[in-house]
Amino acid sequence: MTDHTELTPLLARRDFLHHCGLGLGSIGLTALLASDGILSAASPAPGDPLQPKAPHFAAPAKAVIQLFMAGGPSQLDLFDDKPKLKELSGQVVPKSYTEGKRFAFLKPDSKLLGTHRSFQRHGESGAVISEALPHLATVADDLSFIKTMHTDNFNHGPAKLLAQTGYQTFGHPTLGAWLLYGLGSVSQDLPGFVVLQSGPRGPRGGSYLWSNGFLSSSYQGVPLRSQGDPILNLGSPRGISPARQQRAIETVAELNGLRFAATGDQEIAARTASYEMAFRMQRTAPDLIDISDESAHTLAAYGVTPGQASFAFNCLLARRLVERGVRCVTLFHTEWDHHGGNENLQEHFDKVCRQVDQPTAALVRDLKQRGMYDETLVVWGGEFGRTPMGEVRKSTGRDHHIEAFSIALGGGGIKPGISVGQTDELGFYPAEESQRVHVHDLHATVLHQLGLDHLKLTHRFQGRDFRLTDVGGKLVHQLIS
Repeated sequence: MTDHTELTPLLARRDFLHHCGLGLGSIGLTALLASDGILSAASPAPGDPLQPKAPHFAAPAKAVIQLFMAGGPSQLDLFDDKPKLKELSGQVVPKSYTEGKRFAFLKPDSKLLGTHRSFQRHGESGAVISEALPHLATVADDLSFIKTMHTDNFNHGPAKLLAQTGYQTFGHPTLGAWLLYGLGSVSQDLPGFVVLQSGPRGPRGGSYLWSNGFLSSSYQGVPLRSQGDPILNLGSPRGISPARQQRAIETVAELNGLRFAATGDQEIAARTASYEMAFRMQRTAPDLIDISDESAHTLAAYGVTPGQASFAFNCLLARRLVERGVRCVTLFHTEWDHHGGNENLQEHFDKVCRQVDQPTAALVRDLKQRGMYDETLVVWGGEFGRTPMGEVRKSTGRDHHIEAFSIALGGGGIKPGISVGQTDELGFYPAEESQRVHVHDLHATVLHQLGLDHLKLTHRFQGRDFRLTDVGGKLVHQLIS
């Protein structure tokens, strides 16, 4: 390796550019390298952490859209019909179900709560979906369901972290960050991992839910706003001309290049790449959220009101992002924490279901119509489910339940129209222990559908190899086509 510790001010421009190997997109180094014949204009700059990488094996999916229902949607009111629970509603739960178990708020002698919602079978697959999601029911044959999901923590923050990072503590990379680490990004003008938020507040856990953790900062999720400036501070300050901005970025890149040549620190490459991406996004981000090119039919299908922030608008943005090569899009939507206090199972539950039902179904249809569904994995669910017992506050709701809850997923090579696992007659636990699907199993399966072996996708940090699935994870083979 060439020793670059002794750099001289007389170093030729061509030599400097060749050695530092850092890009500045259309305004900087990549264009200069291309003009000098060193690098093709279409090629990623050397040292770019986001340059596309080959998967471990050929796989159907190229991107993931996570529809994350922050707070924990009640599977017993949506996907898991339990006639016996309705029959015994109001009775004290048998001790055999709760002995040795802890709940976030409930006492073991709480009473069972059956849902008042009706369920029907839908499509050729006969998927069981409640009346709370009538639009989703129309795409039942395009989805599959896991009825026996399991997680480890009944508190929102740690459970969300586990759902996104595979760990209950801060400081670990999220699924989107691992995907960029393993596959890179094919989008040159937008971040490879984008986060969209809707609902009255952000999800508990905040930016840790889209963190790069100990991976390069190039892999962190970028929150995108659907109103105003897509990204805060993205625009140039008043009075700064494009030419002046270009000179400033080029100067910073030269300084970063000198430091990179001396140290080989990849975080410097990541920093320079972020300047490059920010400049390009001054043009592409406003164009992304300008939906004037979408037809009235498409807007109506999603339930989008132009200029109004909503989950529906974010679902449309998710399709537009994936269409432009973004690897992972995560939509967080609150509020699904229906204990019976400020959020209850009567008024508030139905309201939030209406907010997500039509847009979710429209997203599935839109991806299919555009030929994108087979290459886009869609995952719908929260950090945990809700208890078969009722919780009485201002009204009656349900507590957090980690033993068995439901998620829906489809596209991306997932076998459609099947249901994995079955819960007992009261909806407490898997009917058979072998049917339990842990969060790590879901992560392993998602990575597999994008061509990544979860056992091989590792990063050494502080003396040990880390992976998204920690020391667990097995493929859910029933879901794989």
